[in-house]
Amino acid sequence: MSLTRRDFAAKSAITGAGVALAGSVGALATAPNALAATDVESEGAEIAGAHGGVGYGPLIADPEGLLALPAGFTYKVITYSGRTKLESGEFTPSNHDGTSTFDGPRGTTLLVNNHELAGPRANWPHPVPLTEGLVYDPAAAGGCTVVEVRPGGKVAEWVGIAGTATNCAGGNTPWGTWLTCEETEDKAGTNGFTKDHGYVFEVDPCDRRANKNPQPIKALGRYAHEAVVVDPKRGHLYLTEDASNPNGLLYRWTPPEGFRHGHGKLRTLAENTGTLQAFKCFDSGGKFVDDLSRATKIGTVYGVDWVDVPDRDAKTTSVRKQFTTGQVTRARKLEGMWWGDGGTYIVSSYARTESPVQHDGAVWFYDPKRRTLTLKVLLGVNPDPSKDGAFDGPDNITVSPYGGLVIAEDGEGVQHLFGATESGRTYPIARNELNQGTEEEPEYSEFTGVTFSPDGRTLYANIQTPGIMLAITGPWKRQRR
Repeated sequence: MSLTRRDFAAKSAITGAGVALAGSVGALATAPNALAATDVESEGAEIAGAHGGVGYGPLIADPEGLLALPAGFTYKVITYSGRTKLESGEFTPSNHDGTSTFDGPRGTTLLVNNHELAGPRANWPHPVPLTEGLVYDPAAAGGCTVVEVRPGGKVAEWVGIAGTATNCAGGNTPWGTWLTCEETEDKAGTNGFTKDHGYVFEVDPCDRRANKNPQPIKALGRYAHEAVVVDPKRGHLYLTEDASNPNGLLYRWTPPEGFRHGHGKLRTLAENTGTLQAFKCFDSGGKFVDDLSRATKIGTVYGVDWVDVPDRDAKTTSVRKQFTTGQVTRARKLEGMWWGDGGTYIVSSYARTESPVQHDGAVWFYDPKRRTLTLKVLLGVNPDPSKDGAFDGPDNITVSPYGGLVIAEDGEGVQHLFGATESGRTYPIARNELNQGTEEEPEYSEFTGVTFSPDGRTLYANIQTPGIMLAITGPWKRQRR
């Protein structure tokens, strides 16, 4: 049943939904046009006064020049492209991106790690190896590896899927698999590809046989996929699109009546199974919202309707271009998502001249029960990204077992992992110190793949370039409200 604008306006008038906060994280940042308020500054600066125990203290420079962490925290390199090797003898592929953890056998932790490799294989010194039986398109360089971390720290790594392109983010499923997303719209014949790309594929970290003969889940559409989450109660899948000209969309896939999720079920679907829709937002007064950047106040709540996608396989026209002005709501750089608190957190990494209003990052929360979208994080444009202390460009995201969110930064200049408390304070967790530029013009790769181990004791994250997976441990604690 459609949630009409009139219904939403009426509910807003009664409940105050237009200004209420939904979800448990609360307002997670600062007022519009201001930088993120940090409770703890970097090394060399004083801790913000009376921060009430929020965060873990200032970041301490790493003598190894890799990762600055608070006192008491340590890191371990799990994989390193061009240095560590797979079970088959090839080097770990490069360009680590979206990642999730799973309980493995005999006390192990399994991680599925995307490798965001675009274009021809020849462009990359360390593509995902073309392991027999696991290849979708032999001309493509991307894919996933599965990393096994054993008790005692020993690591093994093997290919989960190969021959896919630009594997960016993705998402885990309630039945213990990983959905990897291709952030591209390249068709067969482009870059030498032998098959169309821009799909979602399923990877099973626990059953290598299940990954044989990989098949795209065409029912979820073909576009520049970023991330995906599964509503464990209703069975819907939500998907983000990182694209511009025009800006990308948020999608919802509704399974057909009687469909039951489970291992391998998605890959059996016909390409037009279920319903793929794009979102359309309206404010508490019933006015259509053309772009999410219009929201300039933390706590802004929009009602959401869903509009059917005409041609989900984009045979002649990109999916996002199949809608005319006024049909759907758009947002720049819709990136990471994570399911938690009965809904999904959704990142819009930044907005510039292609959007109505500029910002340096936003996180929204979609409540499927209320069918509302609430602005939780809003970062003003960072005037000097080369200076440490401010955060910008959120990308991959996870819900923390210690409260709030942990966010991977993909902005300009200095790159952080940072936390956001349930009461709205932000604090640094780590800083990338691997300078890939020069002393005069330093350059730092983005963080990706932020995710906690199943037991919550280890935070895994990647430095995308050259491709380094890190395990961070320390005195984690519940963050105060």
